[in-house]
Amino acid sequence: MPLQIPRLRRWLVTAALALSMVVAGVYVHRRHQSRDVLKQIPGKMNLDVQQTAEGFKVSKSEQGHTLFTIQASKAVQFKLGGRAELHNVKITLYGRDTSRYDQIYGDDFSYDPRSGDVTAKGEVRIDLEANPEGLLKPDQSKPSVMKNPIHLVTRDVVFNQKTGNAFTPAQVELQMPQVGGSARGLHYNANDNVLTLDSQLDLATVGSRTMKLNAERAAITKTPRQVVLESPRLTHGTQLVRARRATLYLREDNRVDHVTASDEVEADIAGESAIHARAEQAEFAMNKAQNGLAKAVLRGDVQVDAAGEHPRRLNAGRILIDFSGRNQVSKIRGEDNVKLAELAAPNGEASVPGNQNGQKAGASLSSNTQQAEMTAPAMDFFMADGKRLVRAETSAGGRITISPPAGQGPATRVTAGKFQAKFDDQNRLISMHGAPSAKVVSSAPGEPERTSTSETIDVAFRSTGGIDAIVQQGNLEYRDGERVARADRARYTPGDQILELTGSPRITDKGLLTTAKTFRMNRASGDALAEGNVKSSYSDVREQPNGALLASGSPIHVTARSMTAQRASAVVTYTGDARIWQDANVVEASSIQFDRDHRSVAAQSDGKPVSTVLVQVDKQGNVTPVSITSKRLTYTDDQHRAQFEGAVNARGRDITITADHLDAFMLPRGQATQNQSTKGQGQLERMVAEGNVVIQEPKRRATGDKLVYTVDDDKLVLSGGTPSIFDAERGKIRGDSLTFFRRDDRVLVEGRDTSPTVTQTRVAR
Repeated sequence: MPLQIPRLRRWLVTAALALSMVVAGVYVHRRHQSRDVLKQIPGKMNLDVQQTAEGFKVSKSEQGHTLFTIQASKAVQFKLGGRAELHNVKITLYGRDTSRYDQIYGDDFSYDPRSGDVTAKGEVRIDLEANPEGLLKPDQSKPSVMKNPIHLVTRDVVFNQKTGNAFTPAQVELQMPQVGGSARGLHYNANDNVLTLDSQLDLATVGSRTMKLNAERAAITKTPRQVVLESPRLTHGTQLVRARRATLYLREDNRVDHVTASDEVEADIAGESAIHARAEQAEFAMNKAQNGLAKAVLRGDVQVDAAGEHPRRLNAGRILIDFSGRNQVSKIRGEDNVKLAELAAPNGEASVPGNQNGQKAGASLSSNTQQAEMTAPAMDFFMADGKRLVRAETSAGGRITISPPAGQGPATRVTAGKFQAKFDDQNRLISMHGAPSAKVVSSAPGEPERTSTSETIDVAFRSTGGIDAIVQQGNLEYRDGERVARADRARYTPGDQILELTGSPRITDKGLLTTAKTFRMNRASGDALAEGNVKSSYSDVREQPNGALLASGSPIHVTARSMTAQRASAVVTYTGDARIWQDANVVEASSIQFDRDHRSVAAQSDGKPVSTVLVQVDKQGNVTPVSITSKRLTYTDDQHRAQFEGAVNARGRDITITADHLDAFMLPRGQATQNQSTKGQGQLERMVAEGNVVIQEPKRRATGDKLVYTVDDDKLVLSGGTPSIFDAERGKIRGDSLTFFRRDDRVLVEGRDTSPTVTQTRVAR
């Protein structure tokens, strides 16, 4: 926006010169001590007097240059008491370097020699005009070109010839081609060479873009060349800038070089996205063309608040602003602990503390949404067209802090060597890139930090405020206590606290190494989901002498299509063609739940049955594998018992057993036979099957409700529900219990009085 302060300063300084000329006129009157005024003035003041048709003309010269001339249409004899009057006065001031052509007009002036006061009666008009041709025209003629003179109008000016001071309590009006205004009262101090506008300074530009400058008081000094304003207020449309004090520093040509403001510097821009800024100090430098600002600096606890649908807050120790064109901002740099907060206000209930646009001081900037905050030692913001924020960059040590709504998860901190941010056409932060040494840290009270590091990081922001996703790439490493994950790429969404790893991801956790195509981890709870070619190896395994199936010190391996792990539990669930094994012991199922602390397995089928292979070793050391399938399997190593449920099918050498339920008891590892042929497999001690038990051998078939098989003597006892056996050669036999001695192929049939043994014998024909 155009700044008219330079012309105001020019007016104020020139006004001081004008008052000096009034003093010169008073000095002339003071020397009028005789009745013949025209004769006494030259002798007393060494002035050249020339009678004219207008009345008289008085001038004073120094070193060959005229300093000023005084013309009046009529001079009145001294009155009683030594008073004198001049009428229709015109004073022209050229300056010691003849660079001015300032004129002062008044109808009546009076002089009191006793007090030394020269008083203008009524209105006084002042025209201030520079004359760069003055040195070339010794006759002090009027400039050939009059350029934008400054017009001042006041009244009742009192000048004291003894002190050199002047004042008026009256209204002072001023007018320039682009600025007009007024003030109340004027004082000039000759000793300090200070001109003061006492109160109610009110200036305004003319035209389509009106600016207004108000101040309680203004003081103009010659050395140094400056104008000091008290409580200035500059308004331009919906924009307002104010401070307790402002100083305008002038160049030799009375143009403004720079402006400083101090004590509660504030700025407001009203509108849907209202902006309120405050600082302890501010400085504004003009460009060389004097048509706008070149730089601006805000210092001391700087804060800028932007309200509206997407509220933001910028804090810094210092903010530097570069301008291009006519007051168009091209770059903003924040220094000394810069902090930028991007907040979300879904219902438009955002407000700015302490501004003048209707918001209440102390009102909250956030609603029930996450808050994102970026900090750095320094930040640079680059503008387009003076209005649109295009991008921003941080210095080293940048950090982003994500704070979720109260009680909804831990805070997250994002750091990198340097951040680069991009903004949309509505000045909303849409993305940010950080490199190198990117790092994301989540922390909650009483819990260890969760960290992820990478070469680069990219942050995507939601249009409604807050962070949508964070992507890390290059040598990614994630740490959560003893859990360490590595991958080529990670994507983190603060809304649900999910961290997704891709690109050869792998996780180690207390001796567990897991690889998959994709990992999804909840940074808040620590729960993890792996998908695609999941492979887990439990290497931190100690031998358990009382265990059986998973009791050796060898690693335990698991494969599946997916895996789910809970941070608060040692239980891991594998689904989709899951397979767990240690040495030669294998369990396969659609789903396997493994508790590594208790070495327990819970397997379940979903179409494909659960399967495992055990071994039985006879007294001679002969090893026979036993393959068992079912719908469900539960195994706990310290109990060395496997429970099979639903469509159980156990296959051994020349025998198949089916049942609804089967418990397989294994020998503790400390008691099992250890040789090369067993290879650490779980060795059966006995099996107990119940419910619709069927025993199938090559030449016979037996049924019953319960079966007990002991490996040591290779004996099967079938009971319950009137067990029976059908032999192709011997026929069908029923009894209370049937005992199969597999070593010598004997069958013992037992009955009771209430349940006699029945034998049906086939007769060959």
